[in-house]
Amino acid sequence: MEGVDYHAEERKKAEFDVESMKVVWAGSQHALEVSDRISKLVADDPKMLSRKELFKNTLRKAVYAWKRIVELRLSEEEASRLRFYVDEPAFTDLHWGMFIPAIKGQGTDEQQQKWLPLAYKMQIIGCYAQTELGHGSNVQGLETTATFDARTDEFVIHSPTLTSSKWWPGGLGKVSTHAVVFARLITDGKDHGVHGFIVQLRSLEDHMPLPGITVGDIGMKFGNGAYNTMDNGLLRFDHVRIPRNQMLMRVSQVTREGKYKQSDVPRQLVYGTMVYVRQTIVVDASSALSKAVCIATRYSAVRRQFGSQNGGPETQVGDKFSDSSLVHDFGLKSLTTSATAVSTDWGFVVLSMILLVSRACFKLCSYVCICVNELKPDAFLESEALI
Repeated sequence: MEGVDYHAEERKKAEFDVESMKVVWAGSQHALEVSDRISKLVADDPKMLSRKELFKNTLRKAVYAWKRIVELRLSEEEASRLRFYVDEPAFTDLHWGMFIPAIKGQGTDEQQQKWLPLAYKMQIIGCYAQTELGHGSNVQGLETTATFDARTDEFVIHSPTLTSSKWWPGGLGKVSTHAVVFARLITDGKDHGVHGFIVQLRSLEDHMPLPGITVGDIGMKFGNGAYNTMDNGLLRFDHVRIPRNQMLMRVSQVTREGKYKQSDVPRQLVYGTMVYVRQTIVVDASSALSKAVCIATRYSAVRRQFGSQNGGPETQVGDKFSDSSLVHDFGLKSLTTSATAVSTDWGFVVLSMILLVSRACFKLCSYVCICVNELKPDAFLESEALI
């Protein structure tokens, strides 16, 4: 797949003239010219591009939140709640929410003892580099390779194609010094599938990318808020060497001689981090739905509109004696119930996962993963219904 431009290939299939379609879409040739000229004017004016200041402000808030966590000696649970109430996407979300859980779930005791203290003290900042330009949910299709070199006792991390470029990981674009990188493990020419590796990306001295590393920010996302406070990034490797012991080896190991082994710990733990992240998405959706329902309910209690037939005060939106308000009232109650149900389902899933892992019932973890995957879109659908 080296060098394939899928956009160009698709454009060739078009049965219409692209330039003519631009005019149709804009409404007229004049409208298209105005749109092009003004968009370039804004794009070329540095004072119009506010994302830099937006991002810098998020960095300040994230650093301040960390200082408060240290000063107040908050527990991990309390620190998580504090970051939740800051309610602004930042690099710390991926550091605490994916990088650290990946090491805790997939690293050996020795690896956890080495890396977690550094991560907890934020002496290193990590992200989770799984998604590639050519592959997202299809993890088994990832193309980045990690080839073991028995001569040097190292893995060689490489991006063999354009589509193997890591694309979108939050915290990667500007901030992270390290990443848990998912790549195809290859020993003696045999492909053992996708495994996780801890890879340093930037110098701890001057924050510059290390040799063989190409890393950067993917730029603006839609809108001027939301995830523009997050440095979603791209990442490519050019035969980057890392020590063998930086492969996360709780589930699978490669010996000094290059032999591939699997431990008694099942591979279900490999996707444990994604299960954790998806349940946090459910939490966020449930929280947003709960807030929206609360606001709508309180507003409907005081909002009056439309004149009354007898000359009295305007009709209360939430008046239960109005036929239309009956529908409105039922809708709010239904959505309130949905918000509660989503939150309750999430609590059940998290508790189930904790119990299963603590009791080594790994076979059932896959069912928990299925539940989380179903809850994620369900939570979004409920939120969309309110909107």
